[in-house]
Amino acid sequence: MPYVDGFVVAVPKKKLNAYAKLSKMAGKVWREHGALDYREWVADDVKPGKLTSFPQSVKLKAGETVVFAWITYKSRAQRDRINAKVMADPRFASMDPKTTPFDLERMIYGGFASLVKV
Repeated sequence: MPYVDGFVVAVPKKKLNAYAKLSKMAGKVWREHGALDYREWVADDVKPGKLTSFPQSVKLKAGETVVFAWITYKSRAQRDRINAKVMADPRFASMDPKTTPFDLERMIYGGFASLVKV
């Protein structure tokens, strides 16, 4: 069954171009290692909620926007193999978390099994 990794991050608006450049490289790496699809989306209609919301989930600050993304795999087993390869890939292994154009500590991510397909 298909499997998806999803994540939400806060990106400073002034760093959105740098983030997009990093995302294009990341998508290329994931696809080269076997991911079926890699998509990232920037907030367009995302408002703070009273109890929960995308902005609250990443503790959005002034001057930031929300990015929502997913990576699709054939299965959980394939995802685990691909992610191990991606993390060992020199393009990621040499990356300094202190210089990323977003705050890694506020990233929300996880794996999701298929529930409904229409």
